[in-house]
Amino acid sequence: MSNAAWETLSNQAIAAAGVVYFLALLVHLAEWAALRQPAAEKARETVPAQGGEWSSYDAGEPAAAGPDVARRSDRIAFLARLGLLLTIIACAAHFVGLVGRGMAADPNRVPWGNMYEFTISGSFVVTLLYLVLYKRLKLAWMAPLVITFVLSVLMVAVIWLHEPVAPLAESLNSYWLVIHVVSAVIATGAFTLGGIASIMYLVRSRAERRAGGTELAGWMGQVPSLAALDRVAYRVHAFAFPVWTFAVLITGPIWAHEAWSRYWNWDPKEVWAFITWVVYAGYLHARATAGWKGRNAAILALVGLGTLWFNFIGINYFSTSSQHSYAVDSPVEQSVVLAAEPGLAPGRAGG
Repeated sequence: MSNAAWETLSNQAIAAAGVVYFLALLVHLAEWAALRQPAAEKARETVPAQGGEWSSYDAGEPAAAGPDVARRSDRIAFLARLGLLLTIIACAAHFVGLVGRGMAADPNRVPWGNMYEFTISGSFVVTLLYLVLYKRLKLAWMAPLVITFVLSVLMVAVIWLHEPVAPLAESLNSYWLVIHVVSAVIATGAFTLGGIASIMYLVRSRAERRAGGTELAGWMGQVPSLAALDRVAYRVHAFAFPVWTFAVLITGPIWAHEAWSRYWNWDPKEVWAFITWVVYAGYLHARATAGWKGRNAAILALVGLGTLWFNFIGINYFSTSSQHSYAVDSPVEQSVVLAAEPGLAPGRAGG
């Protein structure tokens, strides 16, 4: 295949992934609608959920009421399985889009040469980690939230960030690009999932207070208990933190020393990456030593998520001094900047 054909395949695969993500979201919204019941209906039954596991759904009437309840339960289980299947298909198309993007360049390269490529890579990792952890952490309830996030990021990437495929800037031709960016993207995806769990902890906590001790119905009733949400958030953050540490405090400084002869340059991206590291270190330390759990831990985790995404988006667009900015995207503009600043090297990878 020619480079142009690969680029066309990549664009079509990303578009197809967006369409299938949207269909998966519609299916899960239909599942939500099926779960909604009048407040007066409190009876429950146990039905199989996604992945063959069992969970409690609000049936709205006793299980012995007749075939309507069984049909409704079967419909909910079918929608859950269909939504999962569509998410897997969308993730596969997403991956094809990434591969095609890298193969479209001459020479072939990893698809992390500009903001568009890094964004579609990051959103892919969020979906991939969700699917990998789906059964282990019982994340079926998270499906609509993950899909909404990934679909929104893809829309932003395609509409505002898309750039034609270009050769990798000379400053990025280093094996440290792969090591540094892979670890940073994995950590970013995991922190995002942990942030979603923390958000839902606060949402469910408020819903329980407003319910006044009565059992939550509908989709909110399927969200795990506060203790389970807190545990999921902690486990995901505990996985992401050492990966982020490897990315920003080990591979990043090594690459900077190789490029700039200095391990630390006080670049805005470096500073904000370190701030993110400090916030998450405080989160894990507070949980381990001070026994912080629940609401306080969730709020601190969301502060970390805010610094993480500001580092990813804000620095790239609002900083005029960062050597990691994506403000310069075209090869011509990159060559001008590199000529003016010979020491500029790890700059455009976004990590």
